[in-house]
Amino acid sequence: MSARVQTAAFDLAQELQGFGAGAGAVVTFTGVVRDDSGRMAALELEHYPGMTEATMNEYGAEAARRFDLIDWRIVHRHGRLGVGEQIMFVATAARHRRAAFEAADYLMDWLKSRAPFWKREIASDGQAEWVQAKDSDETSLLRW
Repeated sequence: MSARVQTAAFDLAQELQGFGAGAGAVVTFTGVVRDDSGRMAALELEHYPGMTEATMNEYGAEAARRFDLIDWRIVHRHGRLGVGEQIMFVATAARHRRAAFEAADYLMDWLKSRAPFWKREIASDGQAEWVQAKDSDETSLLRW
């Protein structure tokens, strides 16, 4: 059970080695940098070291309590990431599939809306713009 922030890409197979021993279900999610505008070259993420990891560990511990998880893992990258690169990884393990799916969904909603990252889209022409919070992300939290 762990959360970490890093600049390096992560290896999915390596992240899952030994993960969730004894579970009946393991659910994973990998987020990738996407370009909704058709003009983005990269996404730049900043964070406050220490606070970010602590916050992510709090979300993971809460998910473990709420969904009776056997194991959980969160990996989130920071720095400059190109379109198509992995940005985050969430894995949950539980005795039953529904709990594992719901816990992963719960973690992704909280990470998307509340994890202390600041994101800036870098356009192909070099222009940069801070990403604003979306109402739909906030609405997703209401179900939890």
